[in-house]
Amino acid sequence: MYKIDLNCDLGESFGAYHLGMDNEIIPLISSANVACGFHAGDCNTMAKTARLCAASGVSVGAHPGFPDLQGFGRRNMNLSPAEVQNLVTCQVGALYAFCRSAGVQLRHVKPHGALYNMAAKDTALARAICQGIHAFDPSLILLGLSGSEMLRQARAVGLPCAAEVFADRAYEDDGTLVPRTRPGSMITDEDEAVERVIRMILEHRITSINGKEIEISPDSVCVHGDSEKALLFVKKIRTALEQNGITIQPLHKIV
Repeated sequence: MYKIDLNCDLGESFGAYHLGMDNEIIPLISSANVACGFHAGDCNTMAKTARLCAASGVSVGAHPGFPDLQGFGRRNMNLSPAEVQNLVTCQVGALYAFCRSAGVQLRHVKPHGALYNMAAKDTALARAICQGIHAFDPSLILLGLSGSEMLRQARAVGLPCAAEVFADRAYEDDGTLVPRTRPGSMITDEDEAVERVIRMILEHRITSINGKEIEISPDSVCVHGDSEKALLFVKKIRTALEQNGITIQPLHKIV
């Protein structure tokens, strides 16, 4: 029997600025990656999102990013390993407090944006992220790009880990994500996204932007909550998973 976690990056509203359709998406997913206030989100949004997840029985994960509100955490930053480790621990701890207040357990950590993409290849950065998580709670699951350095470093430091694939992103030949600055980086057709997701799960393969066949082993499928079609993507992917006999479960029931 095939099992998969369906996750979404959420809790990205900030102050007077509203982003995403969290109320509608949360009941349809199994795990939420909640922004921790550095690239998006704030204290009120973290509290609200934790309560929404608790009410829907959705697993909660921290989504720490670079301190880059203006760039939404999608710009590369040059920080030392010690700075990255403390940055991650700080953000995980913040969301943990709101999870505890809402009566829901913090289950996983998924780095955001540039931090995620850089750590897919950078050993020192990936290890600093994993050490920051491990220092806080070694039982938390590291959610990282399938085949990435993050997963290798999670295993090296003794963190449980899960491999993530993307419904709405194109892949390079080496299995990393195509930068958003390049044409074709985003999958905007929901039917194409559904087809890609089912193939990744059932066949463990995806076609890169250049036509190369890549082996991939997913534990979790991500849809970005800030995309225009996020709700439609989640609805169609969930329906397709159920029609193909694929059970949707949170990460802690898969890893």
